[in-house]
Amino acid sequence: MNYLDTLVLVMPEAILAIAALAVLAVDLMVMRQKPEEKRFQAGAAIAILGCLAAAAWLFGIARPGDVSGMILNDSLTRLVKLAVLALTVCAILISLGGRFTRHIGEYLALILMAAIGMLLLVCATDLLMIFIALELTSLSLYILAGFNKSDINSAEAALKYFLFGGVSAAFTLFGLSLVYGFTGSTNLKEIASHLVTAATPDRLLIVALVMTVIGFGFKVAAAPFHWWAPDAYQGAPVPSAVLISSASKVAGFFVFARVLMVGFAGADGSGAWRQFAAGWAPALAILAATSMILGNLAAIAQSNVKRLLAYSAIAHAGYALLGLLSNTGAGLGSLIYYTITYGITVAGAFGVVMVVERATGGATLANFAGFGKREPLLAFCMMIFMLSLAGIPPLAGFFGKFYLFTAAAAGAKPLGLLWLVFLAVAMSAVSLYYYLQVLKRIYVAPVPDGPTPLPSPLSSRLLLCALALAVVLLGCLPDLLVKPVLASMQNFGF
Repeated sequence: MNYLDTLVLVMPEAILAIAALAVLAVDLMVMRQKPEEKRFQAGAAIAILGCLAAAAWLFGIARPGDVSGMILNDSLTRLVKLAVLALTVCAILISLGGRFTRHIGEYLALILMAAIGMLLLVCATDLLMIFIALELTSLSLYILAGFNKSDINSAEAALKYFLFGGVSAAFTLFGLSLVYGFTGSTNLKEIASHLVTAATPDRLLIVALVMTVIGFGFKVAAAPFHWWAPDAYQGAPVPSAVLISSASKVAGFFVFARVLMVGFAGADGSGAWRQFAAGWAPALAILAATSMILGNLAAIAQSNVKRLLAYSAIAHAGYALLGLLSNTGAGLGSLIYYTITYGITVAGAFGVVMVVERATGGATLANFAGFGKREPLLAFCMMIFMLSLAGIPPLAGFFGKFYLFTAAAAGAKPLGLLWLVFLAVAMSAVSLYYYLQVLKRIYVAPVPDGPTPLPSPLSSRLLLCALALAVVLLGCLPDLLVKPVLASMQNFGF
């Protein structure tokens, strides 16, 4: 493949890089003396235009291809990339309602750089490419988490996120280096072919698997490697938290699935009850159970809605790991559907939190008192988001959990993962309690200062309504997303 063909395959990433440079140039050279609101609008318009151009290239011009075993561009990859771009646009639109930085060009450029890293992460099929894309994404998100220089909590969030991220990168790199030492290759398919010829997993391979799972466990905030998430979600500017909790989760779980299901296909082992066998499956089973229990129980005690959503994200990481544990095409499809719909839902929830935080100065449960009377439309959207996260039909969260649980039960050998499915169902019932606590404050608690509307930009209102509508549609008509996902999975190994 020549350089022109390579450029064609990575053109969406190139378009975003050009958009990032354009945002910086326009903000520094043209809009520097303008009001901050105008600067944000101009920069956001350029950034969104870049995302739309990249999406248009993926949708209408991109063709299947492979760059020397490093980057794969197939239909499933393009679909997940479109989801990442859509969630990036949501983060940019939500940021229009915030006033947390004067460095607008730099902020929007970093969002686009994080998106570039996530797009490369989705299409990477080589361990070196995966690590480089992972670090590009992580470094951008570390800075975005600390972008509110007037809030010490933002600096604390960035520092903790960076320190834990550095540790996770060390684990990941060490694990991947052991894989290379054991197999002599960094290409996922070549690694898989080598593992298939091995009669039993080598001890060195077991250590490599554990290190790799630990590293990715940090990235997807699975317990017990979740300690950065509550402080990062609470202290980071809300748009940054949206990007961390939505788009990065979609990309992170997808590359995690690619590494385990494709690269380590011959070393899965078993996570079935009382039938554990050496491999990555028992490690994931422990992570899933720990995440669901700790995330849901810790969320009950939270009084800050952003921390509540952080612990909720840990629990949802446990649910999502069930799709990986099934190790089937249905499991992968359920994982992609679940992470995309979860990203849409949590982006909407954080968008509402931003409206409340900007108007009341905080994001505690007390700040949501009377929100249903002050902002009936946004309160209704928040109700949809909370009930979807709880898994109430007919919303997308319900079908996502149902799809995950049935895929895990059907993929078990023989039904050995039912213990995790039963635990997931029980923990979903527990989660309903703290989600209803938020809705209780919104609709039952008295209005503190009278039913005065809370100020929010029209763009934020339209976006939140669109996200709520998407949650309802994808719950009532899940085939809108499930069919394209299942039709695109031929090249993944299923």
